[in-house]
Amino acid sequence: MFPARSIRRKQALGPPLGPRLRLRVASSLPLPACLARALRLCVSTLLVASPRKPQEPGLRPAALPSTLELLKDVHLGLPGPCQDPARLALLSGHYLYYHYGCDGLDDRGWGCGYRTLQTLCSWPEGQSSGVPGLAALQGALEDMGDKPPGFRGSRNWIGCVEASLCLEHFGGPQGRLCHVPRGAGLRGEVERLYSHFTAGGGPVMVGGDADAQSKALLGICEGPGREVYVLVLDPHFWGTPKNRRELQAAGWVGWQKLNSVFDANSFYNLCLTRHT
Repeated sequence: MFPARSIRRKQALGPPLGPRLRLRVASSLPLPACLARALRLCVSTLLVASPRKPQEPGLRPAALPSTLELLKDVHLGLPGPCQDPARLALLSGHYLYYHYGCDGLDDRGWGCGYRTLQTLCSWPEGQSSGVPGLAALQGALEDMGDKPPGFRGSRNWIGCVEASLCLEHFGGPQGRLCHVPRGAGLRGEVERLYSHFTAGGGPVMVGGDADAQSKALLGICEGPGREVYVLVLDPHFWGTPKNRRELQAAGWVGWQKLNSVFDANSFYNLCLTRHT
């Protein structure tokens, strides 16, 4: 078990800022001094009264409200993946479901690692207090020297290695890293996951290279026929979820077969959260 080097990806630039406000008064005739002073005062008042806010990367003010009500423990009420399971283990404690756009920032296509990390940070109390925003996470990684100058405000992805660094930096739950070599899938990690959840562990962040979509694992189950299932929480939801049932019915949280949800051609890193 050792930290794997995180994969660096090309920086995707945010949408360009709009044109700057330029006011020009052109006249071929000289203005009286009193009129010139009045005109300068009007222009100065207009610029001060209507400042232009800098636009954050990916921010679309009309896309989603700036504050959404986060849902808690969205897996509750889900039926098991099979009848008479040989063994079943779920996470302890509580968490909040962070997903694309949940704070009004349009991070579709690049923010799944940050959202999964925020879910980890909300454990074990299931509260948003103390959960850092995306800008704070990027700033911390840059300040720690894990990312180069300019990472702050970018759309670069992060994975489990960065998640473990941020958990320690912000004083959240402890993040224990595990590396799974390419071609192994997670079949060899079944016992580790059972031990983690039965010992009171929290959500497990998972991400790889060929399978670069970050997700969280909330539990594991083994059926009577030795088929293994994992409870997957997917952060790629975009919108305003009304309740747990909506997310469950659409498959944003649910049981999936271990052999089908993970790519055998990808390596994986895991970040297992537990009490400090």
